[in-house]
Amino acid sequence: MATSSAPGQNGSAYPITDHTFDVVVIGAGGAGLRATVGCSQAGLRTACISKVFPTRSHTVAAQGGISAALGNMGRDDWRWHMYDTVKGSDWLGDQDAIEYLCRNAPEAVYELEHWGVPFSRTEEGKIYQRPFGGMTTEFGKGTAQRTCAAADRTGHAILHTLYGQALRNKTEFFIEYFAIDLIMDSEGRCVGVICIKMDDGSIHRFRSALTILATGGYGRAYFSATSAHTCTGDGNAMVLRAGLPLQDMEFVQFHPTGIYGSGCLITEGARGEGGYVTNGNGERFMERYAPSAKDLASRDVVSRAMTIEIREGRGVGRNKDHIYLHLDHLDPKILHERLPGISESARIFAGVDVTKEPIPVIPTVHYNMGGIPTNYHGEVLTKKDGNADSVVPGLMALGEAACVSIHGANRLGSNSLIDLVVFGRAAGLRARELVTPGQKQPELPANSAEMSLSRLDKYRWAKGSTPTATLRAKMQATMQSNCAVFRTGEILEEGSQAIHDVWKAMPDIKISDRSLIWNSDLIETMEFDNLLIQAVVTMDSALNRQESRGAHAREDFPNRDDKEWMKHTLAWADEAKGKIDIDYRPVHTYTMTDEIEYIEPKARVY
Repeated sequence: MATSSAPGQNGSAYPITDHTFDVVVIGAGGAGLRATVGCSQAGLRTACISKVFPTRSHTVAAQGGISAALGNMGRDDWRWHMYDTVKGSDWLGDQDAIEYLCRNAPEAVYELEHWGVPFSRTEEGKIYQRPFGGMTTEFGKGTAQRTCAAADRTGHAILHTLYGQALRNKTEFFIEYFAIDLIMDSEGRCVGVICIKMDDGSIHRFRSALTILATGGYGRAYFSATSAHTCTGDGNAMVLRAGLPLQDMEFVQFHPTGIYGSGCLITEGARGEGGYVTNGNGERFMERYAPSAKDLASRDVVSRAMTIEIREGRGVGRNKDHIYLHLDHLDPKILHERLPGISESARIFAGVDVTKEPIPVIPTVHYNMGGIPTNYHGEVLTKKDGNADSVVPGLMALGEAACVSIHGANRLGSNSLIDLVVFGRAAGLRARELVTPGQKQPELPANSAEMSLSRLDKYRWAKGSTPTATLRAKMQATMQSNCAVFRTGEILEEGSQAIHDVWKAMPDIKISDRSLIWNSDLIETMEFDNLLIQAVVTMDSALNRQESRGAHAREDFPNRDDKEWMKHTLAWADEAKGKIDIDYRPVHTYTMTDEIEYIEPKARVY
């Protein structure tokens, strides 16, 4: 560890503390911690940087479970899991990556079990598995019980276990450090990251042979989201500022059952245990939209069905603007054993006793299918010299920050937690191949801190007239109204103009508290800046895609168009020009082995 300094505005200078590691992981959620454990086990000196305490990372909020074809509750097969995931992605997922996920899922879950995750158990002592939306047997013929659960606090159990394993393997944690920007050399290699230590405002420069982004999604670009307020997609924004693209950002998942008024999540496991939704007429309306799967159709299907019921005047409540989720018919013992957290959340956030009355729910922003494009090793990809799969040296991305793409246009419930641990593990294995412990690293570029500190100063000394909160409210309202469950070209055109206007207003931003510490106006503004650039990319990507696929439902283009649009969106942001550039790359239609053939596209019905 060494210190130096770099000039700032107003005659100030920033002292910089330098650190050197083999691997730096940014983010301490499930993906970041699993990669951290793998890298540390490989003998690599590994740092894990997190802006919150690791067990407060958003993985802790995951409720329903983690998918793997264990077959504990009946016959199952990874090939059936793969079929469901491809179908769930509406054929936008890369089938080689999906095969890798599903083949490796059982081993990843057993690994978690051996590390200490307290899974719920069957009477025989096996890991308990519940049904989840879109999960089937026999390639769509039956209902699979594939989702391994630790009651309804599965993410909590996994995150605490992984944190313990990371400590056991001597990972070095840098907690409450806010990553500002990546350090890229002249050849396009990532060589580290610049951070603020938020308790004292000091600047830290981390040099590494490999940087892994596991910074989560950007749900807080919307007004109503199940995401924590820390979910600002910092890694995605850093990638855009480094001149690299994001992929498939138009695909934003709305979870059918966010508590009306608060957005607090009610797990899909509630429907997996036998819960169902009804409209203002008391009808179980999902039979009309998904005759076979009904309430266990995929999330985009259920969210659109609920929205249609509300739009056509069949909602519940005084304003007929939400739907009821019923658990009151279930045995209270089942609710106590398998859904204790849901019962508590419904009581706190809706004032409802789930044993006696339904929960008011509404579709709420929940997950970002898009993100940083990667292969199934976790290596970041860009389009270079006509090759859409060029690897960016020294940089990986995992979890919701990444787009592998296994979720394609729509993620199946319980596929997110398995995504974290399978690809977190894959990144550790790849790091072992790419990095030699203690290897000599090249000198950092002379201007390695310049861009980061310039951006820091831009906001620290901003003297505009518009408070951050005002601009953030405009962004969130625009995304909520113009880039929602249903979209049209006219609504998206209006949204694109509005979100670009917010982007153009950034130079007029007003900062009051200029300190470099947690909860200051400055940190809040830099998080908002990260959200806004992703919101612009999301809106413009949605405007360009003239079809309906998965979570992207265009009323003016109601059909999926495989001939023209079975391709991934790649979007670059030029902040200096206020311009978004969009290109495309093919979906991977090949598999890794001959154990399963390419799954041909067909109508996606449940």
